[in-house]
Amino acid sequence: MRKGDFFLQSNVTLSRPEAIIFDMDGTLFETDTLLIHVHERIFETLRAEGLYMKPTPPVEKLLGCLGMLLEDIWRKVMPDGTEAAQRRADELLLQYELEGLEAGEGELYPHVAETLQSLKEQGFRLFVASNGLERYVKEVARYKGIAPLFDGLYSAGEYGTASKIHLVARLMEDHDVKTAWMVGDRSSDVEAGKSNGLGVVGCAYAVYGRKEELLGADALISDFRELLALTQA
Repeated sequence: MRKGDFFLQSNVTLSRPEAIIFDMDGTLFETDTLLIHVHERIFETLRAEGLYMKPTPPVEKLLGCLGMLLEDIWRKVMPDGTEAAQRRADELLLQYELEGLEAGEGELYPHVAETLQSLKEQGFRLFVASNGLERYVKEVARYKGIAPLFDGLYSAGEYGTASKIHLVARLMEDHDVKTAWMVGDRSSDVEAGKSNGLGVVGCAYAVYGRKEELLGADALISDFRELLALTQA
């Protein structure tokens, strides 16, 4: 069924939660606005250092890997690269992302900041659970001015979790969260929510994931503001 502009599965009732847990890339942060330039710089440096001499892979490969653990990304983006090249790419990715953020690059999706503020004012506890690196996740939130709205910024890089399922479980335990929604754009977000007994809201506006990645979500939104209507459904 449709209510407002969001799509709520006909056999699902989403109860109002005490907390809302968000993915970062492809959910809050429009990562391609930062990553397209970063991607090209990484491979220019790898070639300059003699670690990877082939042409730069299409940036769409990297964008399609968002939501994966970092150790898996470069196996997909440059499967023909050496272990040394892949580990160096890890270092360069973080370095160039942080430099880009400091230079003002990268954008939140439309209406993210004001919607998060409204949710906070309504009494929801807000969290981030991301498969990204700790400094990256925290610096995106800081540079984009949304860090004070969150009760916790959790990342696989900080907690060394093997999957987002475990990361969300850790977050819930640490903060004694009993009821929550998981909001994200990838199958890993759906799995993390369902495995922890949470309602799942899929972000259909994201361009990185394929629509089938959101199979199993309880509701789909095409605009971040629709979360406000969904909390009133």
